[in-house]
Parts: sequence; structure tokens; C-alpha cells
Amino acid sequence: MAFLVSGTLRMAAQIADARDSLGRKGKYSLQGPRVALTLSSPEVSASTIAVLEDVFQTLGFESCQRREASVQDFLRELTGFREQLDAHGGPMGCALVALVAPCGQLRQPQQLVRELSHCGALRGCPKVFLLLSGTSGGAPKAGAFLTSLGELCGRCPHWSLLQLLTEVFCRTAEESSEATYCPVLRSSLRGALCLGDIEPWRPKPEPRPSTQYDLSGARAALFLAVIQDRPGAQHDVKALVDLCQALGFKTTLRTDPTAQDFQEELARFREQLDTHRDPVSCALVALMAHGGPQGQLLGADGQEVQPEALVQELNCCGTLWGCPKIFLLQACRGGHRDTGMGPKGRPWFWRWLQAPPAIPSHADILQINVDAQGCIAYRDEKKGSDFIQMLVEVLRTDPGGDLLELLTEVNRQVCELDVLGPDCDERRKACLEIYSSLRRRLCLQV
Repeated sequence: MAFLVSGTLRMAAQIADARDSLGRKGKYSLQGPRVALTLSSPEVSASTIAVLEDVFQTLGFESCQRREASVQDFLRELTGFREQLDAHGGPMGCALVALVAPCGQLRQPQQLVRELSHCGALRGCPKVFLLLSGTSGGAPKAGAFLTSLGELCGRCPHWSLLQLLTEVFCRTAEESSEATYCPVLRSSLRGALCLGDIEPWRPKPEPRPSTQYDLSGARAALFLAVIQDRPGAQHDVKALVDLCQALGFKTTLRTDPTAQDFQEELARFREQLDTHRDPVSCALVALMAHGGPQGQLLGADGQEVQPEALVQELNCCGTLWGCPKIFLLQACRGGHRDTGMGPKGRPWFWRWLQAPPAIPSHADILQINVDAQGCIAYRDEKKGSDFIQMLVEVLRTDPGGDLLELLTEVNRQVCELDVLGPDCDERRKACLEIYSSLRRRLCLQV
């Protein structure tokens, strides 16, 4: 089972001091019609479709269409849906597309997401993708995920989608008796997405104790930063180290690591945590370097290291079982320079993985990439990257806030900027891409 959200937020660029900016966080306007589409393969049961339709109605979607087709024809059906919306003649409020098929058949959902991003009627509107798949060779089942989502949306209309999904996954994991699922959230949202008609941040919901991480134990941070040939990187390192120390993290800094150093330092960091006498409640790893065309990190020696291998290294840390692990990657992920022409929002992506009865090995991870896959990461030689500076400013302003929501605010500010690169005078745009398998709210306030 997977969950994707993609969207852009069109709003006036009004930036004052950080506290005022946080007080008027961007919110998607859902005043136009809400439309929903279910694309299902013939193997999908009528009961699954019925549950989906109930969820759509609970979420306030007036128009719900269903189209049955083979997975190979999903793109053609979605193109027809996009053309239908463009012919509507007016702006839409929100679109939700459910893609339902047996496990392993939806191999390139990003292509379907891109198709809907070309819809002019949905420009500036959130596009929500819900992917449902079953066990290998079997038809998908709705399960507790859809039931919890529909129930919470009806009972807590003032909650933002981030708050809803955090609670939904916590409940789903608790209620799963035969298997434990690990969601991976992929987001480029620039504002709060609240499907009710109430401001999602006023009043703030009171979460039950089980839905917030306990950070009463020790906190550890590791910084691996290539400084050479990266002017301005030293400003990012200093700002982040100062922030983490203010938030109670014991920090370790290694500059100009080689590709092998990246791996060895992470392994050493994990071993130190496993032998730590007192409980450890949170770990943060910041990786700063040049990047390769496929998202690789380049060490000071120019050799490549895969960031996924570094993430997996920390996943093996027994001390951090059930604790949040934050990864921050400041590196190019390709050579594309986004000019910002048209809706380029990135999706959310939830990939549900079966694991032994316990907390999944991929759970409790938060990974922040400063750019989308294939794009360049910008850095000012005199002050460092805009992302790092804004992240530090936002977290210092509201250190007790939900980290996912604060990152959404950071992304809003980053996306409003026009970046002038050294290679041309045309404007360039930047956008964060966030991966999360957090099962609870994460607040860093000491």
C-alpha cells in the first residue's frame, strides 16, 4: 500500500520575520470542486471499491468516478481524466486519484503523477495519489489504513493531512496482527493540506501520548561535510552545528571525508550508539557534498558513495530501535536546473513493506533532500544554502513544533525564492523532497 501527495501552492510572497511567517503558514485553498478517480484492475474486489468510495465522500469529494482497466492502460485513462478536468472551464479545488492493482504491477507511479501535474485546472492545487496493492499475486485489500483514514477525517476535520497520516500509520501498525507495515512518505507540499473547513493550526490538536516520540534520552548528531571546492559550505556547517547543540544534540563533525570515510564514519557512529550506556532517543546525520547524476554522494576524493547504504547502516543500530533517525542531504542529485515554469510539485510516496512482527527496519526515518531527484542543489558562496539558513531560522523560532510541519513551512519559503545560478541570468527554482517513515509526531524542543 502506498500514499502519494503532490502539489504546489500559489500564494503571495509576503515574508516578514520568521515568527510572523510561521503564524500565517500557507494553506491550500480548497474552494473549487473536489474530484476523485478510482483506477482499478479487474482483479479488485467490489468491497475494496466500496471502502474507497466511503472515504472519498467522508473527505468531501463531490465527484467520484471509477474506471476499470488493465494497469497498462492506467496512463491512457488518467490522460482522459486530465483532459476532462481541463475542459471543465474553471479552477478545481483538489484531485484525489486511487490506483488499485495487485502487488508489483504499478512499477512507475511517478509517470502517472507527472501526467496529472500537466493539468492546467489543477495548477496550484494539491494532487493526492493513493496506491493500494495486495500481496504478491493477490488482489489488494483496504485494511485498517483506509478505515482509520476515513474515521479520522470525519472526526478531526481540523487536522492537517500530515497529522492525519501520522496517526493513521500509528493505528495501522498497532492493529496489524500478522505483519508490520512501514510507510515511506515523499512530499514536496508547500502548505498545510486540510480537507476540513477549519484552520489546521488553530486550535492545535492534542495528540495522544503514543503518537509523539519520547525524546527524553540522549541525542546524537553526525556531520560529514565536504568543504573543499564547495564555497559557502562552511556557513551551513556552522549554522547546523550551532542549531543541533542548542537542541541538545551531542555533535560529531568530520570535514572533507572521502567516500570510504563516509561509510567508516557512519559505521563508527552506529557502534558508538550501540555501546552508549544511557538510552538514546534520537539521531541526526547531515551529509554535505557534491552529488552525482543518480543521486550519489561524492567524497573529497571524487569517489562515489550511495546515500541509501549510509541510511541502511544506521538502520542496523539496535539502540535506535523505535527511535527517530533524521537524515539531511545537501548535495546535487543531477544537473537539471528547474526554471519553475508550470506545476512541478513532487509527490508523496508511501511504500508498504511486509516485515516480521515488530517495528519495521525502515520505520522512524526522516530524510530531507534539499533538491528533487535529478536537480542541482544551490549554495551561496558568501552565506551558504538558502535551505540550511531557513531551516535554522524556522527551528529556532518554533523548536517545539511538529518537525514535518516546520519542514513544510521551510519548503514554502524555499519555493518562493528565485535563484540566480552562476551559469546564466535566468531564474531557477528549488524545492525540498522529504522522505518520512515516522510513526509519531517529532518535536525537538529540549
